[in-house]
Amino acid sequence: MRILAINIQNFRKLLQCHIDFSKKNTLFVGANNSGKTSAMDALGKFLADRSFTFNDITISKRSDINQIGDRWIEEGCEEPVDLTEWELFVPKMDIWLDVSRNEIHYVAGIIPTLKWRGGKLGVRLAFLPKDISKLFSEYREVYSAARKTEKAKEKVEIRLYPKNLCEFLEKNLNTYFSIKTFILNPAKAEADEPQTTPFEMECFTDNPLKGIIKVDMIDAQRGVADPDNADGTERTKKQLSEQMRSYYDKHLDPEKSPSPEDLDILQATEEARKAFDINLAKKFEPAIHELEELGYPGIADPKLTIATKMSTGETLKHDAAVQYALSKSDDSLKLPEKYNGLGYQNLISMVFDLMRFRDDWMREGKAKQAKKDSERAIEPLHLVLVEEPEAHLHVQVQQVFIRKAYDVLTNHKFIKENENYATQLVISTHSSHVARETDFADLRYFKRLSEGSESTIATSKVINLSDVFGKEDETDKFVTRYLQATHCDLFFADAVILVEGSAENMLLPHFIRNKYPKLYQRYISILSINGRHSHRLNPLIEKLCIPTLVIADIDSAENEGHHKAACPERGKGLISSNYTIAKWLVRENDLDKLLAIPSEKKEIIKETPYKYSIRVTYQNPVVIDYNGTDKEAIASTFEDCLVYTNYQLFKGISTDDTGSLVKSVSDEINAASSFEDFHKGVYEILRNGKSDQKAEFALDLIYAVDPNKLIVPAYIDEGLEWLQAYLNPEE
Repeated sequence: MRILAINIQNFRKLLQCHIDFSKKNTLFVGANNSGKTSAMDALGKFLADRSFTFNDITISKRSDINQIGDRWIEEGCEEPVDLTEWELFVPKMDIWLDVSRNEIHYVAGIIPTLKWRGGKLGVRLAFLPKDISKLFSEYREVYSAARKTEKAKEKVEIRLYPKNLCEFLEKNLNTYFSIKTFILNPAKAEADEPQTTPFEMECFTDNPLKGIIKVDMIDAQRGVADPDNADGTERTKKQLSEQMRSYYDKHLDPEKSPSPEDLDILQATEEARKAFDINLAKKFEPAIHELEELGYPGIADPKLTIATKMSTGETLKHDAAVQYALSKSDDSLKLPEKYNGLGYQNLISMVFDLMRFRDDWMREGKAKQAKKDSERAIEPLHLVLVEEPEAHLHVQVQQVFIRKAYDVLTNHKFIKENENYATQLVISTHSSHVARETDFADLRYFKRLSEGSESTIATSKVINLSDVFGKEDETDKFVTRYLQATHCDLFFADAVILVEGSAENMLLPHFIRNKYPKLYQRYISILSINGRHSHRLNPLIEKLCIPTLVIADIDSAENEGHHKAACPERGKGLISSNYTIAKWLVRENDLDKLLAIPSEKKEIIKETPYKYSIRVTYQNPVVIDYNGTDKEAIASTFEDCLVYTNYQLFKGISTDDTGSLVKSVSDEINAASSFEDFHKGVYEILRNGKSDQKAEFALDLIYAVDPNKLIVPAYIDEGLEWLQAYLNPEE
């Protein structure tokens, strides 16, 4: 058994959100405020009995709820008889399970028909009014009383609680609302729109999934005690010693259902207690005697004695119950747990949580001997939710955790030997390093939709990345390997910039930081493709619907034979050999025509599935003041365009680095006898430069020149200005 998918409706910004689950690991990724936390909280509240708050109701639905309240207070309004009108407004979650024929006995209470023989099984958990009649009458009563009080005194203008139904519910939500469960129709599981709630079917007021799914959750922003915290408080109450004590109490405590092997430790504990009591009695004897001299105890007063109650579990309560050895050779060099690094504390804490979740599920140790656990069957499905595990963790530690977490949860003999018992792990993260260690097919991308696209407020949708490229596609191999070999930060970005070389990748952040302040405030992912392969990312860009700027090289070439590279000039019948320009975004290769295309024609606006734009920019002709005469220089790549744009600066660069491209370019500028010689000379130097030399070109330039003094090439300025305006449309 496993969870196939969930569909969340009307929960915070998740107006309608479908999420497919992977068989083992499912990773939620996306930019800040994209809905990842909302999805995790929805799972916790619908499946793990966490309390709802009024803010869990999607804001855009509150006016509809108030309209219901406005009708209810009208004179003569009839009492509602059903919950149908709440269908479109309340938080709901559909959960679809895949149940095999030999597992039907687990779900016997929620099968849709007697003819159902396994396969897809769906239930809806809806946060609905418990008793609609009670809510109706009590709201009318309180509302009427408030309005009557307002009119009791003249010249006083005040609006008393409740002003409307939403305000009434904000204070009383869990008094009047609870989760109700309905069985869904498996035949409509693949429908584009969620099913309407089958109110005519039997409604479960108790969660029927209890006993089927065990849910455990590790919240975000975990932490442990800070030894330097002035007020002695903790960010959380979750010290490792407390976790260990909790685990000990449930699974290891010899005082609970003792077995023969526990008798030795119990005997030793009892002997220690007796010895300690004798010692205490001797030590307190003078103090007790002093009390007696003051008249206590009297004739009818009980005699004061000192006794202890020793428990093995109590030994894990003190500050140094868990220690870290600092030396392998000296056992005395130890510190309490709170003095270990916060990251490692959190790692140990999370792993210990996972082990505890697993052993609780399996009724490991003393748990299986406890009556309340022994009478309860082990759930066939274990769902574990981990929110932002990267908190305080070093990059490598993040990667180790995500690689090993599932193994920890399933590291049990019973789980390995019984295929009907499954674990599914769901993780939300802001870390590209965590995303990198996860199979591409397991990523679920949360996309923010702006106000007006589907609602009057910003909402979110979830995009399944498992089917972006197909199974055997070479592009899939390229992208997956590329992203895992570099970084996955585009999944968390507001926009992405694709560049072709190392030099652009190095200098672009300087340009953005110094000259585009609004863009610098955004989370921009700059991906270097290291070649003319931007088009290979197109399926992913289209899937993510993320604003994209492609900075391409025009790569001028002869229009014959093998398209040999050529110094760009007008009227020579040259073409662009860049696939991104010629075949993907512009679909034109004639050099003269490309140079004539206006800026607004370089943007492609996509309307489906969600609106976004892709903008390409490539080299524009540069006018150079060459010895007092304006000359047009056409660049083929970023490097030569940068030189032409900053002609005077490169002319004056002084460097002794004989082997560098910067010096070669500077020497060529100063040695050229004509503009034509300078143009072709710079082109040949940079064209023949190897990729590592071009990377060094950028580094040498940053070293030799303040990046603030560099003029941004016009085509790059054009693209960055477009992206800045796109991300800040109000301006």
